Amino acid sequence: MHELPLIGWREWLALPQLELRALKVKIDTGARSSSMHVDNIEEYRRDGVTWLRFLVATGRRGAASVQCEAPAFDRRDVTDSGGHVTCRWFIRTVVRLAGVEWESEINLTNRRNMLFPMLLGRTALRGRFRVDPQLSFACGRPRRRVQKLGTAR
Repeated sequence: MHELPLIGWREWLALPQLELRALKVKIDTGARSSSMHVDNIEEYRRDGVTWLRFLVATGRRGAASVQCEAPAFDRRDVTDSGGHVTCRWFIRTVVRLAGVEWESEINLTNRRNMLFPMLLGRTALRGRFRVDPQLSFACGRPRRRVQKLGTAR
């Protein structure tokens, strides 16, 4: 039987379709959905499809926010850990963590006062990983500054 990769309570992951090489993420088995902090969400139409343009702060000290674009997947209510309900945009994008790559839903929200720009929830984790809450960055840290894929430094 294939053993699932082991991850810690916080990790670095990539969102290659958004051209994000490293994003600091909290692994949250208590949250159903994954959430990412974004600023300046702007919706627009492209070929009859609603697209979203937004800024992502990666969680790296001193790193500039990265402008991203993705087609809107859905817009629905999400209840946060405090019981507050907000209507949020969702996107579907490829996530890469610990050598595993899959497509996942991520809701876009304001997490400005949180320590991590992204939560990876149990729907995204299910059947892909083992989580050890004693481990931190078990999959390693990025060696270079966060940058858009395909750009050289």
